[in-house]
Amino acid sequence: MTRLPTTILDDPALIAVLDAVEAQGNRAYLVGGAVRNALLGQPVDDIDIATDARPEDVQRLARSAGLKPVPTGIEHGTVTVVSDGRGFEVTTFRRDVETDGRRAVVAFSDSLDEDAKRRDFTMNALYADRSGAVIDPVGGLPDLETRRLRFVGNPEQRIREDYLRILRFFRFHAWYGRDADPQAVAACAGLKDGLRQIARERIGSEMKKLLAAPNPVASVLLMAETGILPQILPDAETGALADLVALEAREDIPPAWPRRLATLSGGGGCADALRLSRDEAHTQAALAEAMAAKWSLNEAGYRLGIKAGTDYALLAGSRGMTLPSNWPRLIARAAEAGLPISARDLMPQLSGPAVGRGLKAAEALWIESGFTLPAPALIDAALQAGEDE
Repeated sequence: MTRLPTTILDDPALIAVLDAVEAQGNRAYLVGGAVRNALLGQPVDDIDIATDARPEDVQRLARSAGLKPVPTGIEHGTVTVVSDGRGFEVTTFRRDVETDGRRAVVAFSDSLDEDAKRRDFTMNALYADRSGAVIDPVGGLPDLETRRLRFVGNPEQRIREDYLRILRFFRFHAWYGRDADPQAVAACAGLKDGLRQIARERIGSEMKKLLAAPNPVASVLLMAETGILPQILPDAETGALADLVALEAREDIPPAWPRRLATLSGGGGCADALRLSRDEAHTQAALAEAMAAKWSLNEAGYRLGIKAGTDYALLAGSRGMTLPSNWPRLIARAAEAGLPISARDLMPQLSGPAVGRGLKAAEALWIESGFTLPAPALIDAALQAGEDE
């Protein structure tokens, strides 16, 4: 029998929640990502629990055990039980009564098998009891062992229940899969128009998670081949993504979704398509401008700062720029190299728009000199540029 590593079950906070839910004879199981990741030897961030106890009983049992229940998704059967300052989502077994491609109406169930059959992928439908014994109602263990991503039951039915599962399929393939079930891929391609029903915020959230995977190249290329990527990002270009990911690995730079998105989209249209925040959209536009203008590393670090400047260096390096061995230090130095003159230094000789022209010219010289030109020389250049207009 397959069992979870004992370390995950030795958590006193988790034990307190399981004790509370099972105090009057109900069953409680770890489920989903916690079981999957524990079996893969990957970090377990959140632990979800499935139970035959009804939500009102979970709240009562938690209070009786001195724990704090928070009805975070009570209409869908979810109560977050706070134990030792951490939240554990406890959800009653469910079956779908009605779905419309975006949300589901559920009924509570006493059956673990019914609960498993409404889940998305077989590797996410694994349960474990408090002893660590793994329960596999839908054949998820063989799929997990081979890293084969497969829908539970009929792929088309699972997707029609929630079209966001198309993007979840590619996201989980990027993080956990080596092999994509052909039937699943065909179903995703055939039903891709359903993504038009999904809010752009939800699509953006899935794409960020997908692009943050250690190596999302195969999944993104599969999205492009099936026509799903162009539907989300019509101008997406995948050609440089593999080179970027390879360069990140060589330079030992952690993955970052904004950098990967920038190489796919070039900043064009992604902000609205994925409903990025104002800051995220600004970063994409700045990287696109820098790439189009082919900035030097000095200019990138100076104008973008360390984080976005690093992204630019990797983007440029993946597209042919030769990066010197000390490029991270160059970016860091440029990010800290504030212009050593100000508008006050140009007055009263210059005024109005001439001041801005002068500072812009001085800034360009400052960057070009590698941040070595002394202040008097910068002031002279700024005055000259301001007066020339």
